[in-house]
Amino acid sequence: MTRYAIVADLNRCVGCQTCTAACKHANATAPGVQWRKVLDFEAGEYPDVTRAFLPVGCMHCDDPPCLTVCPTGATQKRDDGIVTIDYDKCIGCAYCAVACPYQARSRVDKPAMAYGNGAMSHEALREDSGRIGVAQKCTLCVDRIDDGLAQGLIPGIDAAATPACVSSCIAGALSMGDIDDETSNVSELLRENRHFRMHEDLGTGPGIYYLFDRDSGGGAVSEPPEMVAEPAGLAAVSPKLQTNWDWRAAANFVLGGAGTGLMVATVIAGLFAPVLWQAVLVSLMLVGVGLFCVWLEIGRPWRFLNVYLKPGSSWMSREAIAALPFFGFGGIFLLWPLTGVGLLAAVSGLAFVYSQGRILRAAKGIPIWRQPGIVALIMATGLAEGLGLFAIAAVVAGYDAIVLETIGLALLLMVALRGALWQFYRGALDVTGAPVAALKALDIWPFNLSGRVQALVMGLVIIGLFSPAFLALGGLAVVATGWGFKITLITKAAFNQGFAINHMPARGAGKSAPGIKPGWVAF
Repeated sequence: MTRYAIVADLNRCVGCQTCTAACKHANATAPGVQWRKVLDFEAGEYPDVTRAFLPVGCMHCDDPPCLTVCPTGATQKRDDGIVTIDYDKCIGCAYCAVACPYQARSRVDKPAMAYGNGAMSHEALREDSGRIGVAQKCTLCVDRIDDGLAQGLIPGIDAAATPACVSSCIAGALSMGDIDDETSNVSELLRENRHFRMHEDLGTGPGIYYLFDRDSGGGAVSEPPEMVAEPAGLAAVSPKLQTNWDWRAAANFVLGGAGTGLMVATVIAGLFAPVLWQAVLVSLMLVGVGLFCVWLEIGRPWRFLNVYLKPGSSWMSREAIAALPFFGFGGIFLLWPLTGVGLLAAVSGLAFVYSQGRILRAAKGIPIWRQPGIVALIMATGLAEGLGLFAIAAVVAGYDAIVLETIGLALLLMVALRGALWQFYRGALDVTGAPVAALKALDIWPFNLSGRVQALVMGLVIIGLFSPAFLALGGLAVVATGWGFKITLITKAAFNQGFAINHMPARGAGKSAPGIKPGWVAF
């Protein structure tokens, strides 16, 4: 088979950005969008300072996380390893962007030219209105490759069949070819030189290889880079707060979790007391408003039905599918409060909030989301919020003291479970390491679910066992802390992976030096 890849020789790259300019000229990307760019790394202290220039872009991974999470099937991987986007299918949800550990994807929501409204010749020639409002990224100049192959040319050897960035490199630092062919130019380079791949520990199998040393023979080197918590002068390569999902995405997690939790609490309470139809209505409204907020955020909202096209791999598709029976059975339960129908609505709600947890878990580009404990924490938080809302509703409805005490005890147990899962999740981040800025945002009081916050909430609930007013206040505190945590998780602590260099290159007669991972801290 054929597997195209790029080899970047860090010993040769001079940081001239010619590849960046060539890519921009060939693809007419919008201002501020660079499919190929060169990063500047500097490590050490005077006089032992090393510097490297690192070309980055879409890695065309062996196991691309963008492909797995895409709910529409717009992202595809060709047999030759090139990852493509079908602009006509993409809804612009940006799930692929938060799932990519290499910050290789962008979404542009309106046409933009480099110099005002007038398009330069290459912009007029290459402008593609289909790229507006959808995900876009490096295509490895697939049109040049396919056209070249049709003419009998060899990609990586013949310039006309080779990506623009590679063909334009003035230092000969970039090479492209078929790594499945043992005789190819890139295979020979990898045999003769030590090399690494960025963030290889994430299991994506990136398709850009970096050469850093010629002194010790060839072969892959997997030593992890040194984590640097305070990367002075390395802001461009340090983790940054993701901007693809804003308050509208957060609203889906906030309202969806609370709404489905409220449905579960209402159905279970209905087994022992009269069903509160008002709670059922509020549950459906919360989830509906949350999904409407997501609809407002996607770049191509009128294609929203495409979200159902990839249930085999995308948890976003599965969330959308779970919403259908939730609204269907929930609506029937609102009109005819039959126990069996209510239980079906509750189960559908559990599937919905579980899918939300898995949506975050699958986003490899956001370190604090991909922790395994996030799924259970999101579910427990949603169920606690729902029970907190139901406690308020039960107090307003005037349930008798025994029922209110039972609700209070159940709420106390859910808050304790939520706290235990938070401690497990937060402890896991300390073990694996995480972006410093993300941890700081997570630990801001009072919405971090820390021990003292949990103690305060549990104290209110305990007092509420003897006072309906305090039970309602405790329920409100559970909801407020849960919502605050999820808003923080999505919009304030969601720092991306950043960039790392496993080894600094050898310069002149010098030796290669250990690499760095700026903006990260390990424990």
